[in-house]
Amino acid sequence: MAFLLPLVALAHKPSDSYLHLDRAGDGFTGRWDVALRDLEEVLVLDVDGDGSITWIELRARQSDVAGYALARLKLSAEGAPCPLTPASTLRVVRHSDGAYAVVDFTAACPATPRALDVDYTLLFDRDPQHRGIVRVGSDGAGEPLVLSSTRHTARVSLEGLSPWRRFGQMVHSGVEHIWAGVDHLLFLLALLLPSVLRRDRASGRWVPVGDFGSAMKDVVKVVSAFTLAHSLTLSAASLGWVALPSRLVESAIAASVIVAALNNVFPLMDRTRWLAAFALGLLHGFGFASVLADLELPAGSLAVTLFGFNVGVELGQLACVAVFLPVAFLLRDTRVYRRALLVGGSAVIALVACAWLYERAFGVALTFT
Repeated sequence: MAFLLPLVALAHKPSDSYLHLDRAGDGFTGRWDVALRDLEEVLVLDVDGDGSITWIELRARQSDVAGYALARLKLSAEGAPCPLTPASTLRVVRHSDGAYAVVDFTAACPATPRALDVDYTLLFDRDPQHRGIVRVGSDGAGEPLVLSSTRHTARVSLEGLSPWRRFGQMVHSGVEHIWAGVDHLLFLLALLLPSVLRRDRASGRWVPVGDFGSAMKDVVKVVSAFTLAHSLTLSAASLGWVALPSRLVESAIAASVIVAALNNVFPLMDRTRWLAAFALGLLHGFGFASVLADLELPAGSLAVTLFGFNVGVELGQLACVAVFLPVAFLLRDTRVYRRALLVGGSAVIALVACAWLYERAFGVALTFT
């Protein structure tokens, strides 16, 4: 329990910023959307401490906001730096998860570049889960890059991006998203823990399955149902057909983790867990869509982007299954697995998810010192 409590810090939707770079002669014009809640953490914009940042408070600190952001972005072309110059005023826009400050700027390169080197370090010293979603192109038509604390530099070709390269970038982003999404991973773990066991109807106890094939069959049903469900809602949300409030989606995802974990402690479903995986997977699809919702992707690239991201999510899940299932099968007939890992582990997962639900539903932050 003590080991898992720090996961509460990862309960919310990952912190994102959105950086758009458009060609302008030998240089670029830039628009950088940074969440006000993230800027508040480092710059304390809410001077009167009333819990909200007013336009007057933001305008008084606009030079600090622009200076803080642009000091954490370096652009270069052909080995030469492209100095950044901020615009005179800030703007504010709303994304799916709240208000963002818009830092407009220009980047002057010494010659017409064929490729642009981007070095992005915003907020990584405070939030390792932060992501920079960067798009480079003409009139906003470029393909997105997702930069993180482990991959904060990229070289972007300005002579066109092949469909295969677009696809590969989004596969990488999908894998990274599932591995960094602790709530999605714990939900998957809660579904997989009973896969090497079955409920004995006479005694009501968990007993080990007889062979690896039975466990594999159960995992295939559960993972396939989850995959189908989240693919449906991921597509619907990314295409703009369905839109749900971010707080509602994130709260529902936390509740789904609780349901999946408690079913291992007080089982209502055994071999029909795939039905629960499908129903709850619909919620997780909206969570996956959060990384794509605010990109404003051009229609021509949306299909490749969506498919690549979905493939990446599935590869990330399959990698987790490939590591978990053989170990679980070997341990299935031990009290350590049946009592400590299945029941005890599921109880801890439910406890952590309860903290997430409280945070997300009421908009508070729990800290443990």
